[in-house]
Amino acid sequence: MNTNWRVEVASWLTDLGINSQPTDGIATSVLLLACVLVAGIGYFITHHFFVSGINRIIRRSSVTWDDIFIRFKMFERLAVLIPLLILDFLLPIVLTEHKVLSLFLDRTMSALLVVLIIRAIYAGLNAANEIADVKRINRNLPVKSFVQLIKLFLFFIGLIVIIAILSDRSPVYFFSGLGVATGLVMLVFRDTILGFVAGIQLAANRMVSKGDWIQMDKYGADGAVEDVTLTTVKVRNWDNTITMIPAYALVSDAFKNWRGMSESGGRRIKRSINIDVNSIKFLSDDEKSRLSKVNHLKAYIPQKLSEITTANQLISDLDMPVNGRRLTNIGTFRIYLQEFLNQHPKIHKDMTLMVRQLAPTTEGLPIELYIFTNDIRWAYYEEIQADIFDHVFAVLPEFGLRAFQNPTGIDMRSINTVVNKCEDE
Repeated sequence: MNTNWRVEVASWLTDLGINSQPTDGIATSVLLLACVLVAGIGYFITHHFFVSGINRIIRRSSVTWDDIFIRFKMFERLAVLIPLLILDFLLPIVLTEHKVLSLFLDRTMSALLVVLIIRAIYAGLNAANEIADVKRINRNLPVKSFVQLIKLFLFFIGLIVIIAILSDRSPVYFFSGLGVATGLVMLVFRDTILGFVAGIQLAANRMVSKGDWIQMDKYGADGAVEDVTLTTVKVRNWDNTITMIPAYALVSDAFKNWRGMSESGGRRIKRSINIDVNSIKFLSDDEKSRLSKVNHLKAYIPQKLSEITTANQLISDLDMPVNGRRLTNIGTFRIYLQEFLNQHPKIHKDMTLMVRQLAPTTEGLPIELYIFTNDIRWAYYEEIQADIFDHVFAVLPEFGLRAFQNPTGIDMRSINTVVNKCEDE
């Protein structure tokens, strides 16, 4: 068949006035040109009919994520394989009289096919990673790390296959030789390998995902994770600075991930107010009467007074404050805070809600609020916390309590003024 082609081409060229023989270079050049033309027609048909048709179907579909494949031109890259396959099939037939050139072009085409196949797979992987971003799958699964891992694996496999094709050896020969160079590779690329292994651990154990809020003081990181790769983790801090953390550091060192707080829907407030112990006392009858009008204490005070009256029936000398049970302003204040928080619209009722006393210190008696807000956004969380403690400080005088505060310069000047006045008198 090949000889007939050459004869027909040589005869056609002779008819055109070109002196040509079936075995000379002119006939071969014409056949090569014909092969390129056939390959070009194959690419034109594939690109303008099949690829364009698929793209039109994707654009008209109701879903939007498949448009990402068009943006990354995955089908266009697959279409490039068609002319190469045609050339890879036709060139050995045309170049039977040119063994060296045929062998060179055959190996070059085969290597180029490997490159283009990997290139098309890379486009598909990039599209898959983008779809994971759109669908927010990477919040639960580090897709980008797996994509990079597959790309790296394909790169080494493709490199070995290309070398095997060009050297006309089996790929198994080169795979078996990798063990010899392993020690040298581990020595030269130690940090890269550590980051690579750590990246796999981070991905497999879901230690860090895109969008997580992490805090790692050693590297000055405190913000949202923007990107997770096999070797580094990119963090945008709250002051909009960028911190790049080696992946192996997140495996070997301690860091805090606030993902659990975000997923729970509640953010903790754990703050104390120190009460001056000198302001703690029993409530007088007038104070009981006044505080019983407070909405959050209307049920508590009458009930508590009834319990105290029952318990004190057998107690003599109730005129002495230390005899029997009595209401204290600090205890009533704690119950008030408990009810106030129970009815607060911004407090998460399904999580721990507690007002407790801590051990007294030289700075007074700490009353701690241990609660969770139902809005985890930072600015709103701070606003809720400030509003609660604004109210706490403001109601202290209603219970006859004072917040502890170390003496300031103003206090000292006031004392000096009083002393000087007494001396003048």
